[in-house]
Amino acid sequence: MTRFARPLLASVALCSLLSLPAHAELDVARLKQTIETSFESDYPKLDALYKDIHAHPEIAFQEEKTAAKLAAEMRAIGFEVTERVGKTGLVAIYRNGDGPTIMVRTELDALPMEEKTGLPYASRDKQVWQGRETFVAHSCGHDIHMASWVGTAKTLVGIKDQWHGTLMFIAQPAEEEVAGARAMIDDGLFTRFPKPDVGFALHDGNGAYGSVTYRVGVGSSNVDGLFIRFIGRGGHGAIPQATIDPVMMASRFVIDVQSVISREKDPTEFGLVTIGAIHAGTAGNIIPDEARVIGTIRSFKPQVRARMLAGIERTAKAVAAMADAPAPEIRLDEGTKAVVNDAAVVGQAERVLKAAFGDKFNVTPANTTSEDYSEYVNAGVPSMFFNIGVYEPDRVAAARNGSGPPLPGNHSPQFAPVPKPTIQTGVTAMTLAVLSAFDQRARGQ
Repeated sequence: MTRFARPLLASVALCSLLSLPAHAELDVARLKQTIETSFESDYPKLDALYKDIHAHPEIAFQEEKTAAKLAAEMRAIGFEVTERVGKTGLVAIYRNGDGPTIMVRTELDALPMEEKTGLPYASRDKQVWQGRETFVAHSCGHDIHMASWVGTAKTLVGIKDQWHGTLMFIAQPAEEEVAGARAMIDDGLFTRFPKPDVGFALHDGNGAYGSVTYRVGVGSSNVDGLFIRFIGRGGHGAIPQATIDPVMMASRFVIDVQSVISREKDPTEFGLVTIGAIHAGTAGNIIPDEARVIGTIRSFKPQVRARMLAGIERTAKAVAAMADAPAPEIRLDEGTKAVVNDAAVVGQAERVLKAAFGDKFNVTPANTTSEDYSEYVNAGVPSMFFNIGVYEPDRVAAARNGSGPPLPGNHSPQFAPVPKPTIQTGVTAMTLAVLSAFDQRARGQ
């Protein structure tokens, strides 16, 4: 018997409790109860899957084993699975009569960093990234997303008498490099497979488990990459007058570029420049020939983005001119656009999720992080991207009122979601969101 076959029979049996007319109002309370009953039955297997993925993460476009695990899970549930879409991505299709195609996306990749949570299932795996071996960790929470994705697929198949249409579950590589969505689209995601009528994705963060937050309209930021190579003239650290010091130029740039944010950008508009890496030199008494500065640029609005890019380039050139150095090499790479949630999709899901989660379902400001889910939105898939919390509510409350320590967020080596209630929130919220979209289309709205 396949991994999910026995729980699947139990879930199918539960469907008889909820047979509704084709266009009846969704009975959210009963649906939520059914979803939670199914989740309790499935959770031991989801827990094992989550901890296996957490302990054995893989970075962008190297997610071979991770993708294979998810492919096996989805085939066991009954999906038709196509692997190696966009290098290491997969597409899982489940057809259930005539109706819309609803897409649900998860990410596959982890981060090139060391986990320091001390969990019994903590990652100690390493991979080669940018030519060097590095620790790898799911410190962004994509492992939670994958477990929720599988759990949602399992639950929806178990209550398939509640909806008609096609499920399109995609597992995307390389979200952390904002490259995987484009790779899947370029590999025929919307030509080899059905073009979705509606799409959904979620992300976890350091809020309270059991909570769901969302936005109408802009939900994340534009992102651009920053690479600047300052060119100097190396020499002895004791004879700086005979050199042109690129470390000094890089240091000055890191400070001066912030004036673009504080003095050139409208202070009421979002925009930031973060320098994440400076690479230069080999020893304390040697002034090197060059220094490289690597960073990220975030914004919401196109006009703010354009103003910032121009200011960054001008600042880098001015810093080099002040040092009488050659013009720097400047590369400002376009990353991905902001995710914009569709008002109609959100409006329908909002009613259902509010009924299910009550005061734990709330609107929040746009997220300043970036997401290449925007590629699907910009390709014409009206969507809703929402967020779930991962920590005990008491810990979150204490951190917010100052009576407890700050909680590690995404990309922290200490990021450690509480698995069961977090995954349950993800499965429940995503299942209800998908059902809301099927219901909306069935009503012709």
